[in-house]
Amino acid sequence: MNILLITPPLTQLNTPYPATAVLKGYLKSIGHTVSQMDLGIELVCRLYTRDFLSSLFEKTAEKKKGKKSRRIFEDREQYIQCVEPVIRFLQGEEKTLSTRIANRTLLPEGPRFDNLADTEWAFGVSGTEDKARYLATLFIEDIADYIRETESSYFDLIKYAESLASNSITFDDLDTALKGEPDTVDRLMLTLLKERVDNINPQMVGFSVPFPGCLYTALRCGDFLKKNYKNITVEMGGGYPNTELRNLADNRIFQHIDFITLDDGELPLERLSSFISGTTDKSHLVRTFYLDNGQITYSGNEQENIEFSRTGTPDFSELPMNKYLSMTDMVNPMHKLWTCGKWNKMVMAHGCYWAKCAFCDTTLDYICRYDAPKAQLVVDRMEQIMGQTGQTGFHFTDEALPPRLLREVSEKIIKRRLTLSFWGNIRFEKAYTPELCDLLSQAGCIAVSGGLEVASDRLLKLMNKGVTIQQTALAAYNLTQAGIMVHTYLMYGFPTETLQETINALDVVRQMFDQGLVQSAFWHRYAMTQHSQSGQHPDLFGVRRTTLDYNPFANNEVDFEETRSYDIDAVGEGLNLATYNYMHGIGLDEPLHRWFSIRTPKPQKIDILK
Repeated sequence: MNILLITPPLTQLNTPYPATAVLKGYLKSIGHTVSQMDLGIELVCRLYTRDFLSSLFEKTAEKKKGKKSRRIFEDREQYIQCVEPVIRFLQGEEKTLSTRIANRTLLPEGPRFDNLADTEWAFGVSGTEDKARYLATLFIEDIADYIRETESSYFDLIKYAESLASNSITFDDLDTALKGEPDTVDRLMLTLLKERVDNINPQMVGFSVPFPGCLYTALRCGDFLKKNYKNITVEMGGGYPNTELRNLADNRIFQHIDFITLDDGELPLERLSSFISGTTDKSHLVRTFYLDNGQITYSGNEQENIEFSRTGTPDFSELPMNKYLSMTDMVNPMHKLWTCGKWNKMVMAHGCYWAKCAFCDTTLDYICRYDAPKAQLVVDRMEQIMGQTGQTGFHFTDEALPPRLLREVSEKIIKRRLTLSFWGNIRFEKAYTPELCDLLSQAGCIAVSGGLEVASDRLLKLMNKGVTIQQTALAAYNLTQAGIMVHTYLMYGFPTETLQETINALDVVRQMFDQGLVQSAFWHRYAMTQHSQSGQHPDLFGVRRTTLDYNPFANNEVDFEETRSYDIDAVGEGLNLATYNYMHGIGLDEPLHRWFSIRTPKPQKIDILK
């Protein structure tokens, strides 16, 4: 069967999202003809051209504009002149422009430049290219803001119409939007889709929808295909359906697609292609939603899977590696790894070897079903991917890299004398001894991220995190001593967390920055999901879900009630303000209450390294 796999707009712009490459690798191995397309990067590279901007400014000349858009419109000739060289610079070409951009003598400076970070602190005198990349990112974000205000209200650079899909209990808003006429950006996207479909003539088109910010575009494209290509079957899978659409009851989504598959897509797509070809019937479909006489039907067969070692090597061929944009929109060093550089994304093992944290979606297959291959297979796949992409950097997207496998992979990298770089998520295990951390560094590990979460031993135990503050600090110490950057994820608002515990946690974070144990950190507000232990058994965590009924469309985050005596929004603002300054080396000796707009208790001293 001839299959086209598409990542719809928009995900990261610096590197391909790996789902289509993973599926292509497997489907090719069993005899299918498979093509893939990153429609997001193709769309952005078509938008950011002299031709498009010229027509955009001409079309919007008489439109009423806000103050910020008027400012951009006044400098339109400079935007038109600079747009293509800036895109080439962000693609790794035109590096000679970095000095002019960094000196702020080339680009028009729109509203995004009003809150410019301290570039001298962030990049120093010698970090010309990094500084230029940051300023160039602000330049293209200004253009995105103009497009959104004047022509395409759903457009954004890393997501598209996200508001229509985030926490959407009904399909109503999406239905209304999809019934409307395609806007300027939609039409350009559909033109790119038509060009590719006409070129390869697929029998099935599959859309990978990892995030809410990809759903609208996937459905808009699916609708276009169903109306104009009656012989094409349209399928959708990915992270969003896996987490949000498991209890789907609203059949309107099937006006735009034919099938929705859940969890790992290899076997569902294999069976679906057999069904389309007429070699099997619907009873053999795996984890697939479809309409039968107007009613939503789910195939089941949920336990059928293909061993991770048999899924094959991801195939990144056809993806335009030269088009991806290395951007820097924040000076956070870990965030820079996310948005800058053309990383080969892959998983070392399927699922999470721990899979016990109460806040995590541990009942979903991609976390709860742990399946680790041999280290030799992992490194074989890495070498094959480097040959496909020409890139030697790897971002392992595992929920948590298994320490034993990580050790064995590092040993094989060193033995094969491979020169590469990698980073990924870990748990701050006791296994991260000085010896292991030195081995990882020698193999090419440049950074890790891991969850300290609430930074309270009581709460860490309650959420079954399996680590302590001291254990985390020791692992972070050993990693940083080996030259590996450490980022920690933090959480506030976990059920029963007191204001005192939150302030104590901030002091733990302050100490870790002060002692050089972490270089980057970020706070998230706790969200209860229906796939987590805390969402399924809230009474064990001292709270009550406000509803037990399923929504007709998306179901993931759930509302809950608890007794709290402090303003959690104000606490979140203070935590983020303090941590942002700590990353800059500012305020490490300041009393913690100065970061907050509300009255807070003094921290209770916790020695992080005993």
